[in-house]
Amino acid sequence: MYPLHKQMAGQRFWSTDIFSNENMVAMQIRTFTLGHSPDPDDAFMFYGLAKELIPTAGFRFEHILQDIQTLNERATRGELDISAVSIHAYAYVSDQYALLPSGASMGDGYGPMLVAKEKFSRTEVARKTIAVPGTMTSAFLALQLWLGKPAAQFNYVVVPFDQIFQAVRGGQADVGLIIHEGQLTYQNEGLVVCEDFGQWWGRENAGLPLPLGGNVIHKRHEPRMRKQVSDILTASIQFSLDHRAAAVQHALHYARDMGRDLADKFVGMYVNHWTLDYGDRGREAIRRFLGQAFAAGLLPHRQKLEFVD
Repeated sequence: MYPLHKQMAGQRFWSTDIFSNENMVAMQIRTFTLGHSPDPDDAFMFYGLAKELIPTAGFRFEHILQDIQTLNERATRGELDISAVSIHAYAYVSDQYALLPSGASMGDGYGPMLVAKEKFSRTEVARKTIAVPGTMTSAFLALQLWLGKPAAQFNYVVVPFDQIFQAVRGGQADVGLIIHEGQLTYQNEGLVVCEDFGQWWGRENAGLPLPLGGNVIHKRHEPRMRKQVSDILTASIQFSLDHRAAAVQHALHYARDMGRDLADKFVGMYVNHWTLDYGDRGREAIRRFLGQAFAAGLLPHRQKLEFVD
């Protein structure tokens, strides 16, 4: 967790100045829980916010760092005020959360990959055991769309995203569905690509990016406050893009043995103009992704996107 606010636990206020202006202001400060992954792209995105380098309108943000599958699951229970979620998971939490216009992770000609010790065709992959990083990830939904099969019709094992390579090398799975920086390091593991879902999606959908993740805010907060928070998070992303060198240096703490150049490349893949605002094409990509999943029977209901605008 980032040290954004000073803890006051254990202090007692028995003095007569408990209702002084200073204490009244402290009592009125609103703290939001903000969940995101301990990854270089998210760390880069929230650099300005984490280091208190941008105005926050008197709000405080408690950063909660957890893997995306855990955040997806927490979102189904409505636990966090603001959270990164997979676009796949948004389909299951849209009754509780609204999408923020910034914070997107879009695969623009690249994305989650299927890797193996040897190259397999789609037909062959469908008969193999696939290590996946979570069933609510967008990568897993893309896998089902690509195979043309629901999860019940192929073999998979759920493995923490940072153990996918090990699962394939060790024989626990024949194929690995990789996300995050594994897209840049799979060759170091002696593996080859069977399919890049970002490339596949673009070929099938007029060059649209593959929508992977986004930020959401709970609807228990009234619309005006949602907009205020949205503007603050967008400002943090813009600050990082404007101060790239410092933000990348901050992100290196979460780079899992990546060097600076590789971390900078990875950040550039997933924090860019799409992250500042989905735009019309980004929003259309989400509609198509979830719409096709619904038409294929992979989602329980058709989604009507709700953005904070």
